[in-house]
Amino acid sequence: MGTQERDRKVYRPLRRAGLEVIPDAVPDGTMPFVAGYRAEDMAGGFSHRYDTPRLVERLNEDWYDLAVSSGLLDDRREFLVQLPQGTRTHRAALQNLHSDSAAPTLWTRVRLLDHWDIMGRGAASAFLGIHAGHPGFAMMALDGSVYVIASTGEIGVDVVAVRHPDRSENILQYLERITFHDSPYVNRAFKERIAVWLAGRTPAAVSRSNR
Repeated sequence: MGTQERDRKVYRPLRRAGLEVIPDAVPDGTMPFVAGYRAEDMAGGFSHRYDTPRLVERLNEDWYDLAVSSGLLDDRREFLVQLPQGTRTHRAALQNLHSDSAAPTLWTRVRLLDHWDIMGRGAASAFLGIHAGHPGFAMMALDGSVYVIASTGEIGVDVVAVRHPDRSENILQYLERITFHDSPYVNRAFKERIAVWLAGRTPAAVSRSNR
């Protein structure tokens, strides 16, 4: 897939949602994936039922409050969002979640514009959710200090912030298990990226995570 196709199918819908993509600008050493966190790793979040009045507006308000309070946004309102490779939508990614042939998601650097609608037009773009009011995304601060994930359940939307995921023993052990165990449900390239990141962690970072 060429750059023009990705711009037309992925970047333009995101820009309509208020996210300007900054290509090829992900900081070196960024943690490739976050999973396995527990309650002690969480640093905030919120939930709303689908029958909440003004659902999209409430979700947007609470997302922004969490993004500011947790430090997701830098001074230029830039952060990372995880997007499927190519032009695969979030819905397609969910359908192929357990397929080894499915390409893993990658971080993309974005800037929050003045007029944004993450939970409405963003979720409806199919790259940050399924449709308006049903978001599904992962975001991270440029310095890796906070990770924010949104998911939809049977009765509502949950958004959680995880502080310093690269220092969480729970998360690091989960990533190590991915690299150690063979599974037909884990993409090889995805596993290799995690292994490279784990191997490249600095001694200082390893020391902090063991505290």
